[in-house]
Amino acid sequence: MSEIPRSAAHRTAKLASLPLGVAGRVVGGWGKRLAGRSSEEVSAEMSAKTAEQVFAVLGQLKGGAMKFGQALSVFEAAVPDELAGPYRDALTKLQTSAPPMPARTVHRVLTEQLGTAWAKRFSSFDDTPAASASIGQVHRAVWHDGREVAVKVQYPGADQALQADLKQLLRFSRVFQMMAPGVEVKPLLEELRDRYLEELDYRIEADNQRVFAKAFDGDDRVLVPRVVASSPKVMVTEWIDGTLLSKIIRDGDRDERDLAGQLLAEFHFSAPSRAGLLHADPHPGNFMLGSDGRLRVIDFGAVARLPQGLPKTLGVITKVALEGRPEDLVELFRAERFIRPGTEMQPDELINYLGPFVEPLRTESFHFTRKWLQREAERVSDFQNPESQAGRWLNLPPEYLLIHRVTLGATGILCQLDANVQAKAIVAKWQPGFAD
Repeated sequence: MSEIPRSAAHRTAKLASLPLGVAGRVVGGWGKRLAGRSSEEVSAEMSAKTAEQVFAVLGQLKGGAMKFGQALSVFEAAVPDELAGPYRDALTKLQTSAPPMPARTVHRVLTEQLGTAWAKRFSSFDDTPAASASIGQVHRAVWHDGREVAVKVQYPGADQALQADLKQLLRFSRVFQMMAPGVEVKPLLEELRDRYLEELDYRIEADNQRVFAKAFDGDDRVLVPRVVASSPKVMVTEWIDGTLLSKIIRDGDRDERDLAGQLLAEFHFSAPSRAGLLHADPHPGNFMLGSDGRLRVIDFGAVARLPQGLPKTLGVITKVALEGRPEDLVELFRAERFIRPGTEMQPDELINYLGPFVEPLRTESFHFTRKWLQREAERVSDFQNPESQAGRWLNLPPEYLLIHRVTLGATGILCQLDANVQAKAIVAKWQPGFAD
């Protein structure tokens, strides 16, 4: 599909086809079982076909729907292997792949954004996209001064598509409220909408990237490519090479896995102190490991603005949870609105709920594994478990939304990497309030 669907009705129908398609396969599966095929064979076939449909629909729609799919790809590590297997490859594709725009469409956007003489600004331009993302695709080119560059071109209609998706998301706020009764859902969704809409203006992303590039200039652990030029729907940056974390997840050796995990954790925790910003789009398609051992970071459309660094309160909460002080923890949670006024919360239930989440900080080095994440996901999703009930009644203030998203997303990547990370030392160095 070359263009993003502009009709809200068409997009809604596409999204609706996902649950309808699943239902159709369930009915078909019963028929095949009656015909004598085993439940394991039928379930595997149904899962594979559903995964194919997820990729086809979300990949074609791009916009907010594809962003949702990219977020899902990070959390597949929390799903048991026998269920996640068929979805893993399909969702991972969403990190870097989508049906491309034809060259004539790309040229039209470049003309609109860089002027009719845009081609003279490049020594060469490859019409075949090198990568694609939720609202744009990337082309490799050579700038007029000889520098190799990456040219990100926004899909025509991406703004309408993303706004339509986010509007649909807000309409489901009551449904989300029932799923998480302790959370003030509407302001959370509104914050998410505002941050996503910022990504539509590549000038904002370019400004974000300039701040990161300056903060990490000359760093021996992290490389951020410099911005060459930008407009609302086109951005040109220096080209960088490296091995995508998605490839290391698939077939990296032990040293690569551990180094990538260590660098990723260091980057996320150190950036707010160094740049006043937090990279808020954690999925393996945005990070690479270079031959020089440095982490390459791209895509700065989503950031959390933290001019004072990470909130000190988070460090204090982590320390209190680690030390097992339930009454102090409840008091902190109420003060920061993590518990809504009038909501009852038993201190022991809260400390038991949060305790395993700080497990990576109990040792000098922690091995992040899929099994560990799967165990935690199962624990907090079991509504018969009192600890799970405590989690359902916790609130997430909007100002913590992107921090929470990064924490969960980065943890998912670390578990996909199967990485050993010195998490305690990183948190002690970069998280205010933890080592005080």
